[in-house]
Amino acid sequence: MDVVTMEYLYHLANASLVLRIITRLQSFQALSPFTLTVIHQINGWVVKVKFDQALDTQVKGDLNAYFNELGIPYEPDMRLQMVFWSLDAGQSLVAVMRRYQVAVVSHGSPDISDIESFRSQFAKGLGYCPETLA
Repeated sequence: MDVVTMEYLYHLANASLVLRIITRLQSFQALSPFTLTVIHQINGWVVKVKFDQALDTQVKGDLNAYFNELGIPYEPDMRLQMVFWSLDAGQSLVAVMRRYQVAVVSHGSPDISDIESFRSQFAKGLGYCPETLA
């Protein structure tokens, strides 16, 4: 039996947009279980939403429109493809971050506090808040 999954992969300019996506996804009661992966890069954020099953046409259209409004579809390079594969295979966040030198801010159930904590700690360490953390 084939497992049907549906994925959305987008690049977003700043943390506020990531928080908006998380809030929107949490408001959809009818969505199948899903996994959210959030990666911070110097030039923005990469967000991958992976649903465990196909979505109905209306929800799929709504999500496409919403994601396209906030970000741009993203084609990951081989390194990020390996990051996503490793996380989906159950490897620990710390091991994946060390191996691929990438900042995985969140993986699993969406949690706004992961993004807010990262943003706060990163800005505190720099002494200012870069545009991508706004």
